Amino acid sequence: MMLRGLGNKVLVLNSLQAVFDLLDKRSSKYSHRPDTIFGGELMGMRDSMVFLPYADEWRAHRKLAHAALNPAQVKQYHTMQEDLATSLAQCLIESPEDFFEHVRMISGRIIIAVTYGIPASQAQTECTLIGERFLEIAGKAAIPGKYLCDFLPILKYAPSWMSFRREAAEGRRRMNELLYTPVEQVKQDMEAGISLPSLVRNLLMAPPDDVTDLERRIKWVSGSMFAAGVETTYATTLSFILAMALYPEKQKLAQAEVDAVIGVDRLPTIYDRGSLPYVEAVIKETMRWQPALPLSVPRRVAEDDFYRDYFIPKDTVVMPNVWAIAYEPNSKYDPEAFLPERFLDLTQPTADPALWAFGFGRRICPGRHMGENSVFIMIATLLTVFDISADGELKPEFTQHLVRNPEPFKCRIVPRSEAKVHFVETRAALSVA
Repeated sequence: MMLRGLGNKVLVLNSLQAVFDLLDKRSSKYSHRPDTIFGGELMGMRDSMVFLPYADEWRAHRKLAHAALNPAQVKQYHTMQEDLATSLAQCLIESPEDFFEHVRMISGRIIIAVTYGIPASQAQTECTLIGERFLEIAGKAAIPGKYLCDFLPILKYAPSWMSFRREAAEGRRRMNELLYTPVEQVKQDMEAGISLPSLVRNLLMAPPDDVTDLERRIKWVSGSMFAAGVETTYATTLSFILAMALYPEKQKLAQAEVDAVIGVDRLPTIYDRGSLPYVEAVIKETMRWQPALPLSVPRRVAEDDFYRDYFIPKDTVVMPNVWAIAYEPNSKYDPEAFLPERFLDLTQPTADPALWAFGFGRRICPGRHMGENSVFIMIATLLTVFDISADGELKPEFTQHLVRNPEPFKCRIVPRSEAKVHFVETRAALSVA
């Protein structure tokens, strides 16, 4: 579907086939980003890996990210992620009514711990808050059409006292704080000999041979990982809690599998993923039922192209409609229903949401392996330790931001047994994350 307005052309892709045909098979043409005035120029985010043009600078960032976040490397972070999932459970035992706040904070702490190796401390809390303050503005800046200056570039010359210029200046200040403060903390910890494994430490100690201007690029790569990871982890975990409150019968099936595989004398680990197919199906269904990014980050066409007899002019903005892909009609399973079983049915295969949740083609998120592990261990721990139920009538409502998460709702989160509480308290006492 092609939309036109204010001199802009926008192509919306409503099927997974169209997305693969263009963003994967023709990735050299479709891996660019549209220019943005507010976020890119005024805030300065165009140097982040998410918004960088598809060129040598982006490739250097990508190389650093792959070196630090490939499947072999992310194994060293499993214990950190498991510790922080336990911390989430401990927080929910103490004050379950504050689950929105707890999920938000732990989502940030996981990224801070893995990206910077900063353990539970005042420094970790401060770095998490720095990231949160940046995301307040960055989340709005990434929404297509949010700011008029993105359609009328001449507005970038507007007086600095205008509200959007002041907001962009504050966003730039917060972004610089996120880029510099955590990395400087890692360098101090390395000098003191107390640094923990992290993306930043590993890259500083053993960078790829042919990447220059290393420290500046590491700051941008690590900052991009925080911005990309926190919101989606938060949104997916909250959507899971909402789904369990709405569909208790699915929760019971997942808990039965957890109990059968893990037993009653320990908490789950990331290595349990392959043994918990129904839990994996619940996670996939959560991602399909309420995609964290209903519209994927837009692309820009580098040159004129044709697709199925349609002409696509150069500089057309291309937007994958993830919501339409997730809710594509199915002859056997109602797309409106929450049915994890659809992912276990070999006679009617359903596309794995990971195909769209982490982007497409050459710009697929390099942190997807870490992100999948974080979501899994948080959800598996919640299923192991708690019963989640509705607290009155639930009417699901969601935010209208780029990353879509549930509006505040009430539910009961109750430990399944005193033994589960004991496991959480014991593991939390040993945690350093």
